[in-house]
Amino acid sequence: MTCPPCPNCQSEFVYQDQNNLVCPECAYEWNPDDIEEGFTVKDANGALLTQGDKVTMIKDLKVKGSSLNIKIGTKAVIKHINEGKDHQLDCKVDGGGEILITAKYVKKA
Repeated sequence: MTCPPCPNCQSEFVYQDQNNLVCPECAYEWNPDDIEEGFTVKDANGALLTQGDKVTMIKDLKVKGSSLNIKIGTKAVIKHINEGKDHQLDCKVDGGGEILITAKYVKKA
């Protein structure tokens, strides 16, 4: 049986101890039956983000492959949330078009 990665640190070295799964890297223990299906994305402050939420940038961001810079305080609307990628949020940015953004660089507006 292969165990799922740790929900806390994404480590692959998870093992089963009776009914719980244990991560040896961060010492997180959880019951796999208690985990909700689906995934969650949180902003820099830990607020849960969902499709349609309005967010604000918490730092200046350079857009890769472009001369465009997104300034701190720029607002955006989340169009789609991507699972398992570096850039979880597909956003429509004011004055910047549609781009992918990492959730740790935004806060819920």
